[in-house]
Amino acid sequence: MHELSLMESITKTLRASAAENGITKITRIRLVVGKLTMALPEALQYAFEVFKSEELFQDAVLEIAEEPVRGECQKCHHRFEINDGEFSCPACGSLRVKLVGGRELYIDFYEGD
Repeated sequence: MHELSLMESITKTLRASAAENGITKITRIRLVVGKLTMALPEALQYAFEVFKSEELFQDAVLEIAEEPVRGECQKCHHRFEINDGEFSCPACGSLRVKLVGGRELYIDFYEGD
């Protein structure tokens, strides 16, 4: 389960940022996770429970926003959501599509005291 190692890295980043900003308790965390990362939101939530024993994360709520796979046609520049592996442009039918979304994995924000 690579979600546990991802969450370990995320909590490490949060610890460092909280220490820099004098935050002793994190109450809310929002992650953005693209579908192409193959990180399952449910598994990330489960992995986060491992870190909730730490005082910093004890009362924290983890919110996860899942980003869809998006493409941009290199012919007509139409941007669209890619569903079911259909990579042809819905506007012009071109197969010259560049991936422009779906690989995100970052901390959008966190709140604390």
